[in-house]
Amino acid sequence: MSYDVASKKAEEFIDHEEVLSSLVYADKYKNDTAYLDELLEKAKPVWKNGLLECPGLTHREASVLLACELPEYNEKIIKLAEEIKQAFYGNRIVLFAPLYLSNYCINGCLYCPYHMKGQIPRKKLTQEEIKREVIALQDMGHKRLAIEAGEDPKNNPISYILDSIETIYSIHHKNGAIRRVNVNIAATTVEEYKMLKDAGIGTYILFQETYHKEGYEYLHPTGPKSNYAYHTEAMDRAMEGGIDDVGLGVLFGLDKYRYEFAALLMHAEHLEAVFGVGPHTISFPRVKKAEGIDPDAFDNGISDETFEKIIACARIAVPYTGMIISTRESEKVRLAALRMGISQISGGSRTSVGGYTEEERPHDTEQFDVSDQRTLDEVVAWLMQGGYIPSFCTACYRAGRTGDRFMSLCKTGQISNCCQPNALMTLQEYLSDYASPETAEIGKKLIAEELKRVPNEQVREQTRGYLERIVAGERDFRF
Repeated sequence: MSYDVASKKAEEFIDHEEVLSSLVYADKYKNDTAYLDELLEKAKPVWKNGLLECPGLTHREASVLLACELPEYNEKIIKLAEEIKQAFYGNRIVLFAPLYLSNYCINGCLYCPYHMKGQIPRKKLTQEEIKREVIALQDMGHKRLAIEAGEDPKNNPISYILDSIETIYSIHHKNGAIRRVNVNIAATTVEEYKMLKDAGIGTYILFQETYHKEGYEYLHPTGPKSNYAYHTEAMDRAMEGGIDDVGLGVLFGLDKYRYEFAALLMHAEHLEAVFGVGPHTISFPRVKKAEGIDPDAFDNGISDETFEKIIACARIAVPYTGMIISTRESEKVRLAALRMGISQISGGSRTSVGGYTEEERPHDTEQFDVSDQRTLDEVVAWLMQGGYIPSFCTACYRAGRTGDRFMSLCKTGQISNCCQPNALMTLQEYLSDYASPETAEIGKKLIAEELKRVPNEQVREQTRGYLERIVAGERDFRF
């Protein structure tokens, strides 16, 4: 095989020798201060001809930053990541929750308690049970879900997923409504991706787990997921099926992190080369303890410091891409990650099937341990106390600003006149309908201050009027 970024073959756009060569390159230049200065200068966001330009870095260049051992340059890397994050996403943090539909699975993944020989109790939600879960999520204040299901054509066919999406969108409880359903299910065909697109999904998410082919095949010994090429080429099929917002991710800790980082960026570059737009999001999960799964059994675990640097280097490499961290991570790690590049987090999450309707958090069907077990209200208050705007916005998806149209919004800098007011309005909805009195008071002050920062005066005044109407009881305004 030889490296070809535009190839449709997994082993050519994620070429093993290219990854290894990139790591050798990174080791050669990792402490070359002149070259590091050149890369940091290249990656800075600058305004030019009315556009906010930020070229990002190639997988080789970003690998150099990740390998850098010089403390003073590592500080510069973190600072640049913060600058880029602020330039494109400001202090807005989008909130979502996972909804586990079924843990039936026929794969043999060694790191997942859902694997076919696992002892975890099997459960699949009926449509009536899904309604109850969604109402519980709406009563928390959520507007955006990511649905999850194991791979099992008999128990979890595409018809079940489509019916579940229809059920979720149909439920309007009090002032609650799920406005965006993202989907994280197994790799499938172009035809079934077209069905998901027609069902009105937001982003299609699929974690690669590991890009190292030999390691991948060891970790996936049986089941459909054992086919490395079919899994790795799934995003091509999804985009061919009309889904222009796709989400990548690796499970850090399964293989060597520098290998995974380079390959992850190569995948992003491949999508850009073939379809003209890279991934809408990249997620950053780490192996965590779960029923029958000991993360210490995997010898590629990484420290919090290394994990945070991975996020910072990714933000520099793919400046326009949304970046996600889940409740797998602790409050401390999530706080650092927000500063370095994360733009979306989950809140009040339960990773068990049917967990949201249970008063006590169930553990017997959890996919992984939840480190951050705070309620959504506590997470919202925490974000605002840290100077962030919790956002429940789904406007871009609903207005058709997906794929390259969303990237255009980023690159023209108009995100501040669109996403900023949308975030404030959805936050006000949350404060009016769901927040505790203490959280509502914090939010009232935050909105008053942040409204002043909307750049366009006309948009600012229109937002002010919408906010007053939301307080009076109206809902669902957006730019």
